[in-house]
Formats: sequence, C-alpha cells, structure tokens
Amino acid sequence: MLKPERTLLSVALAAAIALTATHAHAQTAATQDPQEANEMMELDTVVVTGIRRGIEDAISTKREATSIVEAISAEDIGKLPDVSIGESISRLPGVSAQRVAGRAQVISVRGLSPDFSTTLLNGREMVSTGDNRSVEFDQYPSELVSGVTIYKTPDAGLIGQGLSGTLDMQTARPLNFSDTVVAVSGRYQESSLGSAANIGDDGGRFNASYIDQFADGTIGLSIGWSHSNTPIHENQVGLYEPWQAVGDNWRPGIPAGTYYSDGIKALRRTGELERDGVMATLQYRPSNAWTSTLDLFYSKAEQVDTANQFEVHIGDFNGGFDRLDVTDPRFNDNGTFTGGTANNVYPLVRGMYNSREDKIEAAGWNNDFSVGSARIVADVSWSRTTRDELSLENNLQLMPQPQLDSVELDLRNDGFSQLTPGRDYSNPDTLFLTGTIYGSGYGKTPRVEDELTAFKLAASLPFDGFISDLDLGLNYADRSKSKRQPEGNINLGAQGDTTIAGDLQYGLVDLGFAGVGYIPSWNVPGAVARYMTFNPVEDLDYLIPKAWTVDEQISTAFAKANLDTTWGSVGVRGNFGVQIQHADQSSSANYWDGSQPVGSQVIPITKGKTYTDILPSLNLAFLFENESTLRVALARQVARPRVDQMRASMEFGVDTATGIPGAGGGNPELDPWRANAFDISYEKYFGNRAYVAAAYFYKDLRSYIYTQTRDGYDFTDQVASWLEANGDTLPPGTVIQNTGRYSAPFNGSGGKLQGLELSASLPLDLVFGDAMRGFGVIASASFNDSDITILAPENQSSVGSDPITLPGLSDRVYNLTAYFERNGFEARVSQRRRSDFIGEIGNFSGERTLRYVVGESITDAQVSYSFGTESALAGMTLLLQASNLTDESYRTYSGTEDRPLERIEWGRTYLLGVNYRF
Repeated sequence: MLKPERTLLSVALAAAIALTATHAHAQTAATQDPQEANEMMELDTVVVTGIRRGIEDAISTKREATSIVEAISAEDIGKLPDVSIGESISRLPGVSAQRVAGRAQVISVRGLSPDFSTTLLNGREMVSTGDNRSVEFDQYPSELVSGVTIYKTPDAGLIGQGLSGTLDMQTARPLNFSDTVVAVSGRYQESSLGSAANIGDDGGRFNASYIDQFADGTIGLSIGWSHSNTPIHENQVGLYEPWQAVGDNWRPGIPAGTYYSDGIKALRRTGELERDGVMATLQYRPSNAWTSTLDLFYSKAEQVDTANQFEVHIGDFNGGFDRLDVTDPRFNDNGTFTGGTANNVYPLVRGMYNSREDKIEAAGWNNDFSVGSARIVADVSWSRTTRDELSLENNLQLMPQPQLDSVELDLRNDGFSQLTPGRDYSNPDTLFLTGTIYGSGYGKTPRVEDELTAFKLAASLPFDGFISDLDLGLNYADRSKSKRQPEGNINLGAQGDTTIAGDLQYGLVDLGFAGVGYIPSWNVPGAVARYMTFNPVEDLDYLIPKAWTVDEQISTAFAKANLDTTWGSVGVRGNFGVQIQHADQSSSANYWDGSQPVGSQVIPITKGKTYTDILPSLNLAFLFENESTLRVALARQVARPRVDQMRASMEFGVDTATGIPGAGGGNPELDPWRANAFDISYEKYFGNRAYVAAAYFYKDLRSYIYTQTRDGYDFTDQVASWLEANGDTLPPGTVIQNTGRYSAPFNGSGGKLQGLELSASLPLDLVFGDAMRGFGVIASASFNDSDITILAPENQSSVGSDPITLPGLSDRVYNLTAYFERNGFEARVSQRRRSDFIGEIGNFSGERTLRYVVGESITDAQVSYSFGTESALAGMTLLLQASNLTDESYRTYSGTEDRPLERIEWGRTYLLGVNYRF
C-alpha cells in the first residue's frame, strides 16, 4: 500500500505525463483536422466561471510572471473559500501554516520560519500585531482579498522582499471591472465540540462588496466589509516542560534516570472572536496618462476567552507536601514514565481569562503618470497595528483546609492523557480562592504598537534592443515597534479565603475527555474585581527586559533592466538589476542593575548600528515551443532580524569576586540574515487551463541569528554607572573589567538549505475526455533539506541541549485539492499535510519557546450550487463548508514523541451559507 505522500507524488508525476501526452495528441489532431482545430480555438473563448475561473486566473499570473511565483485568485469578488487568507495561502506549493487557536495564523515559505518572509498589501509592506515581523494572517478576512502572489525569487524592483519569499495580497481594482458589482453573503457556523460554560457553539459570517464606475469610467470605487463572530472551543491536556531525567531517591517508585514531567493539566477553553474588516479603493483615471489610486484597509478583532483548568503538580514542587509518592508506576522502553498513581498531591482548579484586541490600519496613495514614453510612479503608504491584552488567572483549591488527593495518571502520545482524581471537584462551594501554596493569581497587560511610513518614487524608461525598458527608483521606510508588558500578582482582598458567589458562576465544564470529570467555570474578571486586588507594574528586575522600542529607517535604491527578446528561436523574458539597502536601526529600553540604590535600579539604554547591503538579482524565463518555460534565477537576499531580538533591554550585574560583568538580553547591533540563492523551474502550460511544474531551489545562508553566550562583550557604559554607585564599597585593589559575558542573539555561521517542489493543476477532461468534464485536481509536493543546526537557548529545555534544525522547517509538505464543477454545482476537498517541525510558540511569559510539533493533515471540504441566469434566483449560490473534517489535533512533544507536552483539540467547523451577486 502506498504511503499518502507517495500517492500524492504519484498523482503529480502522472499528471505531468498525462498532460504531455494529451498535448502531443492535440497537436497531431490539429495538424490532421483543421476543422477540429478551429473548434478547439472556439472553446478557448468560452467564458469561465466558478472555481475554474479562480484556477485559470492563478495559472495566468504564474505563467506571465518574470519571477518564480505562486498565486491564488478569487473565483469571484468576495469568494475565496476560507475563513482567513492564511487558509488559502497555506495550500500553495512550498507553503505551510502553523495553527494557533485552530486557525492558520503564521505562514512558512520553503521550510523557513515566518521571520524570513515579508508580507505586502497591494505592494506595500505591512506591519504586524505580533511581537515580531511575521504577519498574523487570521487578521485578514478572505472576502476582502481578491488574490495573493508569492514571489519565491525577488527582482531588484520588489520593495520589502523577504529571504524565503514575499507574499503580496491584493484587493480589487475597480477600474478593472466594466460593470457594477454588488455581492453579499452570509454563513451560519457551528463547532463540533458543542456549547460549554456560557458560550454557545454557533456563530456567523457576513460580508458585502460594492464595485462601480462613474464619470464615463474615469472614477472607480470598490468597498468591502466583512464581519465574523466565531465561537472558541478547545480541549487541551498538557504536561509541564521539560521532561527530564530524575536522580536517585527522588520519589518512591521512580527509579533514577527516568524521564519525568513535573506536572499535568487539562482544560476547556471557551470564548468568542469577533472580527470586522473594511477595505476601500478609489481610482481616478482622467486619461491614459494618469491613474491615481487610494487604498484603505481596516481590521479590528476582539477575542475574549476563559480557560477552566484542572492541574496537578507531580514533581519537585508539591505545595510543600513532601509525602508525594507514585505507586504502580509504568515505564516504556525509552525510560519514560507513562503512568501510575500520584499520591498526596494537592490539585488546583484554575480559571484563566484573556482579552485581546487587535487593530490594523493601512492607507496607500499611488499615482502612475505617463510622460511621453516614460512612466513615473509615486507611492506613499502608512500602516499601523496595535494589540492590547488583559490576562488574569484565579487559583481555587479544596478547603477550608488543604485536602490531599491521589490522581491516577495515564500519559499517552496517541490520544488525550488521563488524570483521574480521587476527589470530587465539581462543587463550587468547596473550592476556595486562596493564596495557600500556589498563590491566588497572576495577571499581565501587554501592549504592542507597530507603525510604518514609506515613500516610493520610480521611473520606467523605454529602451530599444534586448532591454525593453529600465526601471529606476528610490524607497524610504520608517518603522517603529514597541512593546510594554506590565505584570503582577493578583492578591486576595481583605475578606481572605473565599468561595466565588453564585452570580459569578457560569456552570460546570466537562473535562471527561481527560478523565477529570466536571469542574466549575466562573467569571474570572468579576472575581478579581470583587475579591482581589491587581496592580500591574513593569519596573521589577524580571519585567524590565519585556519592555522595548525598536526603530528602523530603511533607504533603498534600485535599478532593474527588463528583458523581452529572443535568443535564436527561444523567447526570453526577465530582468536583471541591483538593489542597494541602507539600514539605520536602534533600540531604546532599560536594564536592571540591582546594585544601584532603590529608585535608581532602572537605567535607560540606547544602542544601534547602520549597515548597507548590495543585492544583485537575475530572473530569466526561456519560452520554448509547446508552451514550455524554463526559469533560472540568481539573487543575493537578506531578511532583517526579529524585532524582539533587536531590543536593547538587558539584565546586568557584576561578580565582585572576579570583577567580571555579565548580562542577558537583546542585541540592537545585529546584522540581517544574508543568503545567496539559486532557483530553477521547469513549467509546462496548456493555455491557462493546466500546468505541471518542477522547481529546485538552493540557498547558501551566509549567517544565522541565534542566542549565544559570548565573552569579551563591551559593558563600558554599564560598568561606569555601576562603579559610581558601588565603587566605595569594593575592597582595595579590586578591579572591575569593562568586558564580560553576554547571553543574547548574535550573528553566527549559516549553512545550506535546498528543496524540490513538484506541482500540477489538471482538469481531468484533458486526459480522459468529456466523460470527466468538470473534474480536476491541484497537487503539490515539497521536499526540504538543510545542514544548518543551531543550539537552542538555555531556557528552551523542551528541545534539549543538542543542536536542532531550523525552526519552522518541515522536511515534507503536501497539498492536494480535488474538485468538480458542472452546471452550477461545485464540490471540492482539500488536504494539506506537513511533517514534524520545531515550532516557535508563545508561552505564558509572552516570549517564544521552541517545541517539537507533530506533523498534521488538515482536510477541508465545500459543496455549492449556483443558480443559472435563466432562474428566478440568478446570482445566488448556496454552500456548505466543513473545515478540519478529520478532527486533527495539534500536538507538541519534548525531544521524543513518547514525552508529550500538549494535545489540543479544536474540533470540526461547519458553515452553511448563501452568496448573492447582482
């Protein structure tokens, strides 16, 4: 029996063979029968609608590009079939997504983490609601995006280019339409996990789009609005990290050397995500010599959720109860603890509340002039994002005195681990808010702001000869990103230990999937307001590194020569040129010096650097007979460092015994990632109906950024401040050095990254004749390999101390879509698969942590029917969608799969809806 990946690869290869044979047969037939050839030419003029229209538009974009690109195109205005644009992008060859809260949120291109790619909106770089540069794509409603192009190879005129790829989202251009378009749609949504606590299992999506032209077609207007209200339901079981080998006499029943976790938790998360998005484009074209385009985009997402959790500490920390022991322990052949009964533990019932509001605002104004035979483009743009969060937690325990318990553990990697308590935790009258042992609660209020202003001026000058025209231009971008994260304990009020009143109770939630049974759920912020005090601060030693501001000014000059000629009988298109980037980066933050007098321990610090990169590039497309294209590309590429790595904040101290200073934090003096890249791609087209392609890429990363501990770091400024406060207290003869050890991100050696990408888009009637009319497949398989290994930071113990592969790199990525379309009826099934990879996950501290993520297979489906023009319901489409049909869970592990960390289930999502266009 073939493995799934081999099956998919076989489909792609069979498609290539079949298409080639079909095309050869068509050529012969056309030669022998002119009438049949004329009939085939007439077929080419048939108006294509539905899913085929979107596929053929995307094929046309790929075919006509001078770079190696992938594309998606909406089959109709407002009709990309996914909840967010991230879901649609993740189906493209060489692209994979990482799910967050069940949604395809961050995108990896060619096996590199999202930090290596850049996202544009209508050709303009976008800022991010996350802590770094990578855009969170679930903020972009698919209904407002008409298409996406991923540039896998750059050209000199592509501003904001990434190292792994550049993702350009496009909205509709109203003057590209000849008629008025009004489209509305609505969808009812339901989660398979069902209702829980005070949250139902249903939601809805609504959108409306309007496109029109005025003043004899000289003014065009497009407006789109999208609203979604999505229920959040999640089941999760997680083990504490790290799994680590325990020593002798650690706990009765646990032999030395056994891999053992410190605790386990099970939770049910419920909530709602409400998102509104608006886009508008106004175009003015009084003549062919001037087009002015104003683009506006706005998105606001508000997510509120509560996690109700049952938690057991089974490691060194057991609330001061040293009698913990494990009876009837079980172990596997790998020396990993897999179950037993943990006795004398004191479980915790925890309520965790999170409120997050994200806003994206963007505006761009483009003016395109024709001056004689030259073309001049002036573009000014601005984008800003803000993210505000409130995270609160309450801790409840059985009282009025601590009541120890025995919990049966069954740790699984093929399902939800089980933790079955011996006591009943479902009665809210026996659970008390208390500061005993674990503390009563903790909270934080992060805020992120990111703002970018850019200006571009470019000219295109015509040439005679093998160079068709020359593009020259300048671009200036000014970006500032800041983060603040006040935190603090949530303390009990004057009333002391207390239960939570009934008017704040939501009811019971079922943790039966983890063996726990029922636990209460309650209004966490209400409990904080009534029974507790919360005063978050950011001027404590462990909080100082979490606040920072990073500024960048990137000046870019470029020159690009475009080619459109022939070499012998071979057509040649493409470009060559150079881009010069000058970066001026700096960061302002604080560092903590505990040796300073109280009130003077927070010390400001500002650092930065400038650098210049020269980035040549070459793209050639050789156009052979039989609609075959061979593409070759060479480029020097860069990706700017992660923003959080560039923070200036640090924790500083001096070892008075040795006189050596030391610190840990960020590094504003980082150089970017740099790489030399080679790409080659063979593409066989059959008009715009089908194609088959094979591409190979090779990247020589000249540097990589990872956390290192280095000696000889210059702490002159910090030491001077320290000596001013402490010099009088030092013993005579003590010498404090100006250089010491610094643990921070640094530029290190790079390595090789290469990959093979196979893809095909095939309507099956091309191979099997009219009997298969309407059926088709789109398939791709990507294989990535790298010799780059990095050492994880010391606090990333879940991936161990040995060198690891690049975060985000999956060795294998597959995508398959099968579809049918005929007489208004459409059906499609899509599956995306990726192998295991190391993911970067946000932890409770708001920092990135590395974890092994189990590869997953996500299957979505859609069926619809569109009424024909002769029907009284012309313009209406009824549809049914289902996402994550196989209920694939998200899983992470520590080192080996038999040491699980998280298993999260988001369930299936069903949508029933109607679209109407008139």
